[in-house]
This record gives sequence, C-alpha cells and structure tokens, in this order.
Amino acid sequence: MRKIKLQEGVDLANLFGPQDLHLKMIEGELKVNMAARGDEITLEGQPESVKRAEHILQELADWTRTHHELKPEDISRAIRATEEQRDVPLKPYTFSTNNFSTTKGTVNPKTPTQQVYLQAIKQSDLVIAIGPAGTGKTYLAMAMALAALTRKQVSRIILARPAVEAGEHLGFLPGDLFAKVHPYLRPLYDALYSMMDIERANHLIGRGEIEIAPLAFMRGRTLDDAFVILDEAQNATAEQMKMFLTRLGMNSKAIVTGDITQIDLPDSQKSGLTQIAEILVKIDGIQFVYFSEQDVVRHRLVKDIIKAYDRFEQGSGSNPNGQGPRG
Repeated sequence: MRKIKLQEGVDLANLFGPQDLHLKMIEGELKVNMAARGDEITLEGQPESVKRAEHILQELADWTRTHHELKPEDISRAIRATEEQRDVPLKPYTFSTNNFSTTKGTVNPKTPTQQVYLQAIKQSDLVIAIGPAGTGKTYLAMAMALAALTRKQVSRIILARPAVEAGEHLGFLPGDLFAKVHPYLRPLYDALYSMMDIERANHLIGRGEIEIAPLAFMRGRTLDDAFVILDEAQNATAEQMKMFLTRLGMNSKAIVTGDITQIDLPDSQKSGLTQIAEILVKIDGIQFVYFSEQDVVRHRLVKDIIKAYDRFEQGSGSNPNGQGPRG
C-alpha cells in the first residue's frame, strides 16, 4: 500500500473525472485499487503497478494545474504510453502542444514513437517509418503533408502505393486507368478524406495539388517542391524503391511507410523496404522510425492480435506463407 499527496493547486474534479471515471480507468487497466480522500490517494496492488499508477496520477495532476481539461482519451493515452517505459514523461505527447488542425479536427501524437515520428518529419527530408498496421504511420504523414501544403511550404502532395496485387500489369485489368488503379489506392483516399472534406480534397486533386498514383507512375519524374508519401512500401521491389528515392527534387520531403511483416511480393523479389534499412541507415539527413504493437491506436484488440501472431510465429520458427497478418 502506498499513499501519495498531490501538489497544491490540482483540480481534483478534473483529475478524478465525472463520478471518478478517470480513477476507475486507471484501476481497471493497471489492476490497482485507489481510494481518494481530498488531495491524498491510497494505492494498493502489485508494486510495479502501484508505481506506474502513481506516475500517471502525478503527471495528470500537474496538467490540471495549468487548467488542461482532461478527457477519457487522455487517460487511455497516458496508460498506453507507460506500457513499455513506466516512468516516461507524459507531457511531450500525451497532451502535446505538438499538434495541428485539419478541417475535421486536431491531430496530435498518441504514443512516444508517434512523437518521435513527427519530430523526424519536421527535421529530415527523408523519413522511413516501419511497423505494424494501425500505428499511425500513414495517417500522421498525411496530416503533416496537408499542414505543409496549407502553409505553402510545398506546392503539391504526391501519394503513391505499389499496385502489387496486379503485378503492376495494369493493362490486363478491365476499365479505364482510374478504374484499374483505384482499388489499390483506396486506402490513401480514405486517409485523405478522414482529414479533409471530400469536395475540398477532390478540388485539390483536380487542380493537381494532390496526386494519388501507383508507384510505377513515378518513373522518369523529378518531384520538386513536393511532400511525397510512399505507402505500403514493403511491397515495392528493390528496383522500384531505388527509382522512387531518386525522384526526390529540390524543396521536397519524402516519407516512406510500411510493415515488413506483410510483404506480398513473390519470394523471388526482395522488398525494397527491408533493403534500404541496411543501405541507408548511416546517411545523415535520413531518419528511421520503428513502431511496435505498443503504438497501435486502433481497436484495443488489434494490439492483442499482433502480439498473438508474433507469439505464434516465434513458436513455429517461421512466418506463415512468408507473410504476417493482413491489416
């Protein structure tokens, strides 16, 4: 059992939440019991859990003193952030001032790795983000791209994806060019529409300020004054990856995202994403950011599913069909 006394000036109603909801959330997730009497809180449970709960409470309490209104998602974010590093400072990202607005709301990092990712994008012209589905790699890159376009830091956004399921042989598919490539690019449209009204997004696409295209269409181009995102890069071949990276022009920034456990390429073809992790690692101006299941911000079951697959694959000593779970 441990008793802690909160600092003066803490907004207890804000900290505890309506009907002590915030305390109950921490209790349920960390398996601790808490009893509050004024500004004194008694904690009972496993020592590590008690220590973690104390850290979360003290950090949250400090924020209430600056009149930050706590919400349940703030509590969830704080709990998730301390899963790997129990005493990680929560200020830089849990209630981050490093956020920015889109037409559909505010975007801010929800995990320490996401905070590192945003800083890397600000600092470097080429960022490679590797990790499982649902960690915000593409979403945050898209948000940063739109912010850069809005501030006129770039004149266009280019979003690319390998159309690997079609083997890039798009001529064999029915319909016009749009009909052929659209299914493979749909996730990029979904990400864009989640941040911007469809009418506005389509207007920018029509003007060429936002371009969404298969990776193969980047060949022979020089991408000046652009914010370029290559999504699902694990499905780019080594040759395609080299082609893409050498398209980067003046006043441009490129973000490469992918999950090396979900490679759909034939066994005979090496993933360009796994290769550049070896080739480019020591070049100044290029940053690699690695996400884990701890950074998953989708439904809570997604993280458990990823962990279950990892345990299965480690136990069997192989990756089924040479691939990981589809996300």
